[in-house]
Amino acid sequence: MAQAAFEELVEDFEFLEDWEARYALVIDEGKAMEPLDAALKVPATKVEGCASQVWLHPRIEAGVFHFEGESDAMIVRGLIAVLKKLYDGLPVGEVAGVDAPAEMARLGLDQHLSAQRSNGLRAMFERIRESAAAA
Repeated sequence: MAQAAFEELVEDFEFLEDWEARYALVIDEGKAMEPLDAALKVPATKVEGCASQVWLHPRIEAGVFHFEGESDAMIVRGLIAVLKKLYDGLPVGEVAGVDAPAEMARLGLDQHLSAQRSNGLRAMFERIRESAAAA
């Protein structure tokens, strides 16, 4: 089951009629995120496999998964915000059980991202899963 914040995003997407509006919403989600502290933009937090620069900084607090992220590309920053709605706040043991590709398909993102962005998104899914599994 997806987080309530992600479910709200799914509902918002259902009301938007075209992909320009949906992309705009994703970009707005990214703009609303707090920027990642520059000290956290290091090789250890960089996600390989993304065409743009992407950093994810996971942290576990009291058994709950949280992460911050950043990208130099507006749409990718928005995708990070979408992933935060999907994963942030889950008990760490539940992170691996999230079928991220299926959840993103509910937004139709699987059909509207370039191959490069889709590969980058998969790399972010893997980084999130690996981070939770290591905790």
